[in-house]
Amino acid sequence: MDLLEKESENFYYPPGGLLIWIIIFLELITFGMGIIAFLFYGKQDPITFHESRINLNMVIGVTNTFLLLTSGYFMAETVNQWKKKKQNRAKIYLHLTITGGILFITLKCIEYFQKIQIGISLDTNLFYTFYWLLTAFHLVHVLVGTVFLIFMYIKIDKNILLEDMEATAAFWHMCDLIWLLLFPTLYLIV
Repeated sequence: MDLLEKESENFYYPPGGLLIWIIIFLELITFGMGIIAFLFYGKQDPITFHESRINLNMVIGVTNTFLLLTSGYFMAETVNQWKKKKQNRAKIYLHLTITGGILFITLKCIEYFQKIQIGISLDTNLFYTFYWLLTAFHLVHVLVGTVFLIFMYIKIDKNILLEDMEATAAFWHMCDLIWLLLFPTLYLIV
């Protein structure tokens, strides 16, 4: 057992390493501030925010929530199978995780296209300014996470460190968590 394995087994050493958790907390704070600002301004202009929310595609929003939650489960199973040294099963679950990410990206792009077609943009009103900024920033995270997942999938037949797999999983679960905060805030609350 080398020093890295001993350190990663330490109770106080987070899965995936300390750096990924610092990044996750910074991202959660950033999104949290955006959501708080959204809710604050929503209270200032409740009619505009309510009428704008009604124009969001609830089916796509719910489907994307399901896709990210399901892919989060598959990512947890990927790590679980990797820890059990069941490489083939880990690869199957990782493939399913990637598929969920790609489907999320595809549906979000369809939703964006629908908005653009009817003339809804960043400067339509304050609701849509927040909508575009928050969801696009989240989409960038999902894109980056999907690239990380694909990289792990390509390298899975090699000897990937458990810490790398856990760091990728932590980042992916952060994307899940952020969406679980964004979806009800944008699609349901206001």
